[in-house]
Amino acid sequence: MKIIVLGAGLVGRAMALDLAPEKDFAVSAADRDENRLNDLAVRGLKTVQSDLSRAQDLKNIIREQDLVLNALPGWLGFQTLRACLEAGKDVVDIAFFPEDPFELDSLAREKGVAAVVDAGVAPGLSNLLAAHGLSRLDRGQALSIYVGGLPRVRKLPFEYKAVFSPLDVIEEYVRPARLKEGGRVVVRPALSDPEFVEFEDLGTLEAFNTDGLRTLLRTLDFPEMKEKTLRYPGHREKMLMLREAGFFDSRPVEIGGQQVRPVEFTARILFSRLQLEPGDEDLTVLRVVVEGDKNGRPHRLTFELLDRFDRESRIHSMARTTGYTATMLARALALGLIKRKGIIAPEMLGFEPEVFSFVREGLEKRGILIKETIQAD
Repeated sequence: MKIIVLGAGLVGRAMALDLAPEKDFAVSAADRDENRLNDLAVRGLKTVQSDLSRAQDLKNIIREQDLVLNALPGWLGFQTLRACLEAGKDVVDIAFFPEDPFELDSLAREKGVAAVVDAGVAPGLSNLLAAHGLSRLDRGQALSIYVGGLPRVRKLPFEYKAVFSPLDVIEEYVRPARLKEGGRVVVRPALSDPEFVEFEDLGTLEAFNTDGLRTLLRTLDFPEMKEKTLRYPGHREKMLMLREAGFFDSRPVEIGGQQVRPVEFTARILFSRLQLEPGDEDLTVLRVVVEGDKNGRPHRLTFELLDRFDRESRIHSMARTTGYTATMLARALALGLIKRKGIIAPEMLGFEPEVFSFVREGLEKRGILIKETIQAD
């Protein structure tokens, strides 16, 4: 099977390297950055250098491929997914785009292909765990998701390192967050409703609203649902200050006779200083709490993950947890375990024991362990 990874950044690179050793896969990677591709080429992978924002060029690149993994930035995500579906390709997608992926469901079904969207750690693994937890209850009442990618070493002033596209990081801080309260979808500003949350081995982290529920609002029956991003205490306040001061605005302003979008300036100047450097270590923390009733009694299922930078492979934790969730779903698709066609949200697969166990066991083999606790009142 010919598989191509679109985007060779931290996560795309991890995905390509994880799939490459499979004897039944011929893996290649495409990116416009030659340096990223050279790193993969010296490891024996076939690479393609191209500007993937051009739909026809993209279709030419994927023409002979059987499966596409989309690891491009969110602003390119939706148009890339549409181009892949128009080309009749199965897709596993981790792009954090703002558009509704179900708008492409009829196209995918028409082409007879499958697209597993939001296939990272959160959204992604969190969705699988939410649905799996709900399947073990008679009725769901509340779903709470807390997730964060953090540097191991806290450094002022921001105590954060970006493992994704800078624009995607900023998007988390500006895109309004959709929650569910009393059975109705409500909208809150990003960075709102801060709370402190305790984690074993980490201490106190700060959580705030982000728009991570996405497809879950449509697919799972919980009257109460929220998703919050985790950072070290104090980071949120600094991002809120920058946002309110206009540094994340997309409307151009004139500077020295030139039209400049503040968000692009911020991404270039500020977040370039937040990129992970060689030797920087990170960690990923995820908590999914599923509450409801079983046999007439309240039940609470809690799933927790704490993953750290892999010093042997030198692959960052966020790349591992995001990328390996996607590659396990790609394997499930390649092996025929996923039989659905159309747009597939990860939670749909959380109700399928064979697929859920396959993904979970694959992550465990890669050292990504999920701790589970059950509390019955």
